[in-house]
Formats: sequence, C-alpha cells, structure tokens
Amino acid sequence: MKKIQLKGLFKVVFLLALCLGASLVANALGMNDNNHNVQMAAVTPVALPLLNQTAEKEMIKKFRHDNTWLGALKSKQGWVDNDVIKIPKRGAAPTVLINNTVYPIVSNGRNDSHVVLSLNKYETTNTTVTAAELYALPYEKVSDVQEQHREELEDKTAQHALHSIAPNTNSANTPVIVCTGAPDANGRPTMRSKDVSRAKKMLDKLLVPKEGRILVLCPDHVADLLDEDRTFQTQYHNATDGLLAKSYYGFMIYESTYNPTYNNGTKVAFGAVDGPQVASVIMHNKTCFKATGSVTRYARPKELDPENRRHTIGFELYFIGIPIRDEGVGAIIS
Repeated sequence: MKKIQLKGLFKVVFLLALCLGASLVANALGMNDNNHNVQMAAVTPVALPLLNQTAEKEMIKKFRHDNTWLGALKSKQGWVDNDVIKIPKRGAAPTVLINNTVYPIVSNGRNDSHVVLSLNKYETTNTTVTAAELYALPYEKVSDVQEQHREELEDKTAQHALHSIAPNTNSANTPVIVCTGAPDANGRPTMRSKDVSRAKKMLDKLLVPKEGRILVLCPDHVADLLDEDRTFQTQYHNATDGLLAKSYYGFMIYESTYNPTYNNGTKVAFGAVDGPQVASVIMHNKTCFKATGSVTRYARPKELDPENRRHTIGFELYFIGIPIRDEGVGAIIS
C-alpha cells in the first residue's frame, strides 16, 4: 500500500515539475501573452540558467541579417571554436604546363597555413523592465525587449562588417574609384553608370571571377543612379529580398544606410565622425565571409533585485564579417 502511494506521489511531483518547466520556457519565449504580468515571476536562481539557455538559442536561431547583403556571403561556422576563427590559407598553386615535353613532371608539396582571429565581441547595454510596467502594458514587454536587442545587434554587426570589408585606401589589388558625375547641390560628385562600368573593368583586369561580385550602394549613389539610368530604376522598383539588381554591370546590387566614409581617399575609422566622401563597397562572395560565435543573455529577475523590483536584460554576441583575401574588394567614393 505504501509503495502504491509513493508511486502515485512520485507521478504527481513529476507532472508538477513538467508543468513548471513548460511554464518557464514559455515565459522565456514570450508565449504567455495573455499572462504577461507574471513574466519571470517564478524565476529562481536555479531556473534562471534554463531561461537564459532558451533565450540564447532563440537569439542564434533568429540572428540572420535577412534581406541584407550579408545574406549573400557564405557562413563559416565550421571554422569557429571558442569564439576564435581559424582561417585556412592555401599554399602555392600548381603551374600549368602547355604542350609539355619534359618528363618526369616536377612534383611540389603544398604547404597550407592558417590565420587565427578572435571574433568581435558585441554587447548591448542593459534594459530594465519594472514590475509596474508588466502589470500596466497590454503586450509582453520582456520578449519585445529581447527582440529589440537582437535587431540592434544585427544592425551593428552588419555595419561593422561592411566597414571591415571596405579597403583602407586605393591600391593595385583594392581599387578605390572616385565618381565622375557632375557635382550635386552640396558639391559632391555624383555617381554615374560609367563609374560602375569602370569598377567592373578594373576587376576584370585583376582576373576577379565574374560570378559572385557584389556592390553595396550607399543611399546617395542609389539616388544618383535612379536619376541617371532608367534600366537601374526599373530593376530597383522590382527589387526583392533586399537585392536591387541581380546583374548590373556584372554586380549583384544591394543598398545599405550605414556605408563607410572616406577622407581624401582614406577610410575613416569605425565609429569616428563621418568623412566628406560617401562610399559604396565592392566585394566578392568567394573571398568574404561571415561567422557567428557564442551568445550570452545576462538577466536578473525582479525577485533578485528587491530594491528596484525590476527585470534587467542584456546580451553579448560574438560575430565577424571580413575578407579572407583582397581579391574582389574595392570601393566607389564621391
């Protein structure tokens, strides 16, 4: 009899534990929309790691840079370990012999190497949500806060990646072309389609593969081309998924509102005051890549903050977007 009672009691405890776990996960994902005022209310120091892990998995799952130029780059997650990326570097290429008559053919080994880089760490400032807000608002604010953190991280990582890919200055392998159109009302030389054609010609001379070329236009240059080129205008109005033109002088065309700037042909440091020359960035999807590392949610429920009675949430994310080599990298500035 006692064994039967113990078994029954065990089943009850087990079911209660399952219900509690499901409730905690639902709260972490913001699923309890009809009961938003109890968000994180039952959180204990023991349950908090489960909530953090759930939120972190959701962050990675939804962190995509949808409808941006970054979507055209390959992800190299397999190269990442402990937020460090190990980039393979090929050894010497073989020589191609034509109508060879000398045998035996020379054999050479290929000594590959690696470049090891730490991923960039991006942290959001903390956001607080008071208990009073959760009771008063008609929507689930904690989940909305987490979504906002993800959106800000997506914007900042894309902005930083585009700046990292743009060349520092003009060189034999990284052309930085100056626009040749008539100056606008502010004295800025406007972009013309022939400037894009000139960029294509320079990449051709550098033997950059035609397939995979990308041009990320800044807003000023988009406006210039819309005014000048009806073909571009038609493609722009038919744009889908952030891609303005699949083939415009051999480039896949995207638009960005956070392009790097230049000063006298030299790229301005990231985060510094913008320079006078706006830039559109050229890249190739075989030589530029992206990779996401770990993500951590830092959270403190109001039960652990008795003085302020508020939830505190912040995120930390590791990410990188850079060129593996200079091939196909350039800029058009004005």
